[in-house]
Amino acid sequence: MKKLLLICGLLFSVITFAQAQGGNRMAGTPEERATKATATLTEKLSLTADQQTKVHDILLDQNTQMNKAREDAGDDRQAMRTKMMSLMQDNNKKINDLLNDDQKKTYAAYLEERRGAMKSRGAGQGTQP
Repeated sequence: MKKLLLICGLLFSVITFAQAQGGNRMAGTPEERATKATATLTEKLSLTADQQTKVHDILLDQNTQMNKAREDAGDDRQAMRTKMMSLMQDNNKKINDLLNDDQKKTYAAYLEERRGAMKSRGAGQGTQP
């Protein structure tokens, strides 16, 4: 159950990063989104240079696959969501495997925070700020 929550949090955090850059989930290229997300995680988790490189590669692959999933799904939003959740689970595990114990705790707290932010933002969907 905790893993699922962490995975959801990571998915929500990626969406949050994109929305923070103009409110468009598709803002920027996969490379730009991966770079921004890596910078945020580096700041939050104090990633080493080696960890930064590996996390960036994971996030770049994730963003590229998510773009493909959006294209492949067409109007089937449920299929797209299912595919993206699967990607998030896999990538969350990959990132978590790179971290030391202290970073894992901080990462878990960060993902929970992002998940909470997405829940509160989701409750207000359809309204303009």
